[in-house]
Amino acid sequence: MTASTNLWLYFLLVFGVIVLPGMDMAFVMGNSVVRGRRAGLAAVAGIVVGGMCHMVIGASGVFAVFKLMPAALTLMLLAGAAYVGWIGWSLMRTRDLAVPQAGKLPLTPQGSFMGAIATCLLNPKAYLFMLAVFPQFIHADQGTVWRQAAMLSLITAGTQVAVYGSLALLAAGVQTALAARPHAMLWVARVVGAVLMAAAVFTLYGGVHLHAAV
Repeated sequence: MTASTNLWLYFLLVFGVIVLPGMDMAFVMGNSVVRGRRAGLAAVAGIVVGGMCHMVIGASGVFAVFKLMPAALTLMLLAGAAYVGWIGWSLMRTRDLAVPQAGKLPLTPQGSFMGAIATCLLNPKAYLFMLAVFPQFIHADQGTVWRQAAMLSLITAGTQVAVYGSLALLAAGVQTALAARPHAMLWVARVVGAVLMAAAVFTLYGGVHLHAAV
């Protein structure tokens, strides 16, 4: 297989993984709908940084440690599910989006950025991908591991920006349209909360399968 064919196949797989609804997508959508475009794009940037961290982890062989201590990885994934579920539950219970409440989506773009990094690093879908898919695209005859990992990272980051960035702008448009209708915006926030809670449930499900895989 040529290097270009390898990269195209990787792109198709990454695109298929990213467009599937999950924790990252739910977090970006929630920040965009509830807090607007700046928060949504900050969340996208955080997801990209988190994805880069996953690539470094995969290329450096840290996953070998997770194979030796699967319980530690399982606890990490449970923490991620709890974090996203907590945000979702708080949004579903909120009565006034203008009043800060513990557990709601971050109120600043900086908070959205850091929250997105945490969400991405605690996402079992990413770990499953790095364990099962990523190693298949590293070939000894196509250069050093780090050079190949860098190329794959750029493809992943570009796909995340395209998919999640488009979603953030679309969701932010909904937020702008509903800005003058606080009651409707409140219900949208509750729907987003329900989506985040559903993402947390799927995270738990994915974490169980990941534990069995490692």
